[in-house]
Amino acid sequence: MTDTADTAAATTQQVAAQTLESALRNAVERELPRTVADLCALVRIPSVSWAAFDRDHVRVSADAVAELVREIGIFDTVTVTQAGIPGTDELGQPAILATRAARNGRPTVLLYAHHDVQPPGLDDAWDSPPFEPTLRGDRLYGRGAADDKAGVMAHVAALRALLAATGGDLDLGLALFIEGEEEFGSRSFATFLTENRDALRADAIVVADSNNWDVDTPAITIGLRGNVTFRLTVSTLAHASHSGMFGGAVPDAMMATIKLLGTLYAADGSVAISGLTSHDAPTPPYDEAALRQETGLLDGVAPIGHGSILSRIWSQPALTVTGIDAPTVANASNTLTPAVSVQISVRIAPGQSAREAATVIEAHLRANAPFGAHVAIDDLDTGEPFLVDTGGWAVAETRLAMTAGWGVEPVDIGVGGSIPFIADLVREFPEAQILVTGVEDPDSRAHSPNESLHLGVFKRAVLSEAFLLGRLNDRTGH
Repeated sequence: MTDTADTAAATTQQVAAQTLESALRNAVERELPRTVADLCALVRIPSVSWAAFDRDHVRVSADAVAELVREIGIFDTVTVTQAGIPGTDELGQPAILATRAARNGRPTVLLYAHHDVQPPGLDDAWDSPPFEPTLRGDRLYGRGAADDKAGVMAHVAALRALLAATGGDLDLGLALFIEGEEEFGSRSFATFLTENRDALRADAIVVADSNNWDVDTPAITIGLRGNVTFRLTVSTLAHASHSGMFGGAVPDAMMATIKLLGTLYAADGSVAISGLTSHDAPTPPYDEAALRQETGLLDGVAPIGHGSILSRIWSQPALTVTGIDAPTVANASNTLTPAVSVQISVRIAPGQSAREAATVIEAHLRANAPFGAHVAIDDLDTGEPFLVDTGGWAVAETRLAMTAGWGVEPVDIGVGGSIPFIADLVREFPEAQILVTGVEDPDSRAHSPNESLHLGVFKRAVLSEAFLLGRLNDRTGH
């Protein structure tokens, strides 16, 4: 081919790409009110997947999402299905699986999000009812408005825009997996992957369940901490005894628990468990003022840990006591408590096996139990950390799509939270490139009262995904 022909072909491709981008922008903008209305309808469904809540709500949510997916008209099959929970006779919560075969050498993309939500907590802590979506300023408030029903709708809206912009002339392969129990540990996830391996197989996987740098800057999540959670029970007595009669000679379980928990932290508040590792990675600038603003840290309360603030959140272990079973203040009596249970959540730095971390945590607790207190550990759950290979073609395409959608280049970030099922995706699909994106921003307050979605962030996230899918629909030789 001559230089003139090469130039003409490149010009034609550039014009086509610009035309597609313009059509996608118009489609996203035109459909945005419908998209937000559909999101509000999903938020009204209290699809809490935790065991103590009504499973029927999760089924209603799954059926609603499946109907939205069918209405797109882009998939060969759309089903609501459940997989078994390993080691039990139970089925997991309902998930949506939709597939479309690739054509003419195009790649296949798996789009993941989840339609279940966290419990709302106390209604009094919300400024508006948790399951009544409420718009205040640029933000839509409600449980699941951000995490992760906005992720579900980002996929739906991007696919709607792609269909409208191309007139249905698509060669891109697609698999859509909308999970129903991510907030309850994804207990049937591994089984679901095994049973649906062929349907889910993809060249790239987009996990829409993470954060952005701020409301004006997108982010690609390249590192996630793992987790080890368990219940710790400390026992010192066969039965309760009078604190006046025996206090001072007999260690009660509360005192023993307090002393044991104290050994888990260094003087600066960092984790003091030998054998837990950290990950060495650069972090972008982020100061204490930003931390205070985003977390509500009270005046006079100092941050904990050492190293850069983001390294403490992204690349070092962290330990939180998330619950205590003990006599309440209202029911307190002058009694030596025989046993106390606490729930402990440990975040594991990228690069360390969660099972290895669980082993060293248990060893520390048993070695440091004061006064010979009995220590029991149960309800152990682990999730592996994750590091993204940023050198693949899919990451490069995502950077270009995000830059077009937001008008600024994305930032590579770590996330202190965990998405343990990504390890299952890596195991089942080792050749797939995994892209962790999201619709949240630092003020979204996922899992907390007054969870919200910034609608500007949402629109730009939808645009970015539509651009990514449009680019991949034109890509061969993946």
